[in-house]
Amino acid sequence: MSESENLGSAADTWHDPVRVLAIDGGGIRGIIPTVVLAELEARIGSPVSSVFDLIAGTSIGGIIALCLAAPGESGGPAWTAAHLLEIFEKAAHEIFVPAGHSILHGILHYRYASEFIEATLTRYLGESLLSHAVCDVLLTTYDLNDRELIFLNSMDAKADAKHDLPMWVAGRATSAAPTYFEPARMLAQDPRLLLDGAVCANNPAMCAFAEVIKYRKSFDMLLVSLGTGSSSETISHHQVRDWGLAQWARPILHVIMDGASDAVHRQLREILPGEAYHRFQVDLLHASESMDDASPENIERLFLDARRLIKASDRELDTICTLLAK
Repeated sequence: MSESENLGSAADTWHDPVRVLAIDGGGIRGIIPTVVLAELEARIGSPVSSVFDLIAGTSIGGIIALCLAAPGESGGPAWTAAHLLEIFEKAAHEIFVPAGHSILHGILHYRYASEFIEATLTRYLGESLLSHAVCDVLLTTYDLNDRELIFLNSMDAKADAKHDLPMWVAGRATSAAPTYFEPARMLAQDPRLLLDGAVCANNPAMCAFAEVIKYRKSFDMLLVSLGTGSSSETISHHQVRDWGLAQWARPILHVIMDGASDAVHRQLREILPGEAYHRFQVDLLHASESMDDASPENIERLFLDARRLIKASDRELDTICTLLAK
C-alpha cells in the first residue's frame, strides 16, 4: 500500500469538518482541562471520545488523551473525563513519590522515581495498544538521540504494526519531564530515548493541525485547545539578576512551556477562521503553577480555577456543544 493510500485510510472515519481536541502539558494542572472536559461531557451527554475524531496531547495532556481513547470492555472508552477526575485525586500521590529524601538529591538527580508513574499508567491503560484507540490520538515527545520531535499516534499504528506500542509506554514517553522523571526508553529493540514533548510542543494544537492537513489536506476542522493554567506570578529583575544554572533549572521549563503554548495559540488564531478554533486557558489565581504540587489544598485550588474558567466561558462552551452535535 502506498503512503498516500495509508494516509487516506487512516482518517476515513473522521467527520467533515474534522473535530480535534488538543490538551496542553502541565503535570497536576491537568486537572483544569479535565474539569472542562467533564463539563462538556455533561452538556453533550456523550464521552469526549465519541465527539472528537482526534485527541492530541503533550505530557499530562497526552496521558489524558490516552485514557479518554483507551478501549473499555463494552467497546466504548474505558474512561470518561468524570472518571479521570477521580483518578487524578487518587493517582497524584502515587506518581509524585520522591526518588530521594535530601535537597541535594533533588538538585543532582531526577526528583521522582519512574517506577511509580509506570505502575500507575499500567494500572489504568492495561495492555491496550495505540492501534486499539476508540478515537485517534496523537502524543508529542522528543528524541534525545536524533534530537527531533516525535509523534506517537494511532493513525500510524493502525497503518503499520511497526509503529504500534502499548499505550502506557506512549504515556510514559510523552510525560518524561526533564528534572522530574528520567527519560523514557521505548521497546527493547527501539534505540530512542524520549523526553516530555513539552520541551518543544507543550501546546500540541499546531501539531494536531498539521496532522489533519497531512491526512485530509484540508483546513476544514473544528479545533478545541485546552490549557492547564497560566502563571499569574511575575519574575522580577531583582530575582533573576544573579541567577545561575541551579536557580534557572526549573523556572526555565515553565517559561518555555508558557511561551511556546502562547505562540501556538496566536498562530492558530490567525490561521483558522471564526468558529473553527477555540482556546480555553485561565490565569492561576488560586492554584500553584507547580506541576507537582499534589497536596489536597492545591488540588482544590485547581478545581476552583477550573470552575472559574467554565463560568467565564459558558457561552463559548455552549457554542462548541452545538458545533459538536452537528
